[in-house]
Amino acid sequence: MRLLITSLLLIMTTLNSIAQDQYIFPFGGGLNKLFIKEIIKLTGKERPRICYLPTASGDSEQGIIRWYDLVSDLSVEPHVQKVWISSYNMDKSFEDVLLSMDAIMVGGGNTLNMIAIWKAQGIDVVLKKALEKGIVLAGGSAGSLCWFVNGTTDSRPKELSVVEGLGFLPFSHSPHYHSEEYRRPLYHKNIENGIFKEGYAMDDYSGIIFKNGKPFKVVSLGDEYNCYFVSVKNGKAVEEKLKAIILSNN
Repeated sequence: MRLLITSLLLIMTTLNSIAQDQYIFPFGGGLNKLFIKEIIKLTGKERPRICYLPTASGDSEQGIIRWYDLVSDLSVEPHVQKVWISSYNMDKSFEDVLLSMDAIMVGGGNTLNMIAIWKAQGIDVVLKKALEKGIVLAGGSAGSLCWFVNGTTDSRPKELSVVEGLGFLPFSHSPHYHSEEYRRPLYHKNIENGIFKEGYAMDDYSGIIFKNGKPFKVVSLGDEYNCYFVSVKNGKAVEEKLKAIILSNN
């Protein structure tokens, strides 16, 4: 009987590990404190270890300083993982660092360059392992686009172009949806022409928490900031505004 109970407990532990919920929280613009508070909640920890990954900005010191400033009065153990490093100043691997976190926050910047660097360094594989482990993944702008199959980016000269993401979320994506007027018509055109799958567009200051690959909670910092599901009907792109929970400091 004792052996049977032990075996059942082992099976239950294994199943719980396999069934670990996976959260991805992309949002339309840059870092802000209210979205960080949502990430803290998703970890389920009183003082989670959250790592800021500023690859897209070239490990900008200004962005790193802003990260530490935003979390200075929050219940967070903040970390930063730079990619512009050498063996002489980093005694742990990217995997060692990132898989020890409760959440990973990706900053904005050049999406194309960021994805290329991640693939060269094997960080894309580590992030997949992090998701499977139940580590919360989040970010805005480049830090939102990277989780989807593809989207439009200003990472190349002259005009917006298509960029491939990591594909952790099986949709296309457009950040900065209404704050940059050329984003919306181009996103619609790419979906109509079959270049993009149906997907999610986000204004700045709005975002969607995905749970196990599906929308779970839509959040916004105001009624004027919205998220949309964009699909094709009768050959034309149509957008559905998603009902959001308005976050506040109260």
